[in-house]
Amino acid sequence: MSPLTALARDPRVYQLAAAGQAADAAACIGPIPYVARCLDSVEFPAEHRWVFPVIKAASAVGLAAAPRYPGLARLTAAMLTIYFVLAVGSHVRARDIGLNFTAASSMLVLYSTLTMTRPPEAPSAATTPKVA
Repeated sequence: MSPLTALARDPRVYQLAAAGQAADAAACIGPIPYVARCLDSVEFPAEHRWVFPVIKAASAVGLAAAPRYPGLARLTAAMLTIYFVLAVGSHVRARDIGLNFTAASSMLVLYSTLTMTRPPEAPSAATTPKVA
């Protein structure tokens, strides 16, 4: 296994991504002015913006589950890949090719990589050593 693949499979990467999604969920409540401007730039309707904190909070939970539920974490990464394909497409459609496009593209690369490499399988109860 290459060092980059090993890094992508490290559960700590999933924990870091979960923290980022949780922070993003918090930023979407309201939302903060930067997030509002980003959504305005892609002409996302204000009445539907409530969905972003929900999606991002749920994704934080799914990513954080990587050590115990690697399948859920991989599914979450796959769903985030789709989310960021749509986000990149929205920026292209709106001709908003700048910092927001770059950020969405970077997240697309991250989550597609996590989806392809997957977290390691959780140890089963049969293979977990007992502590006396």
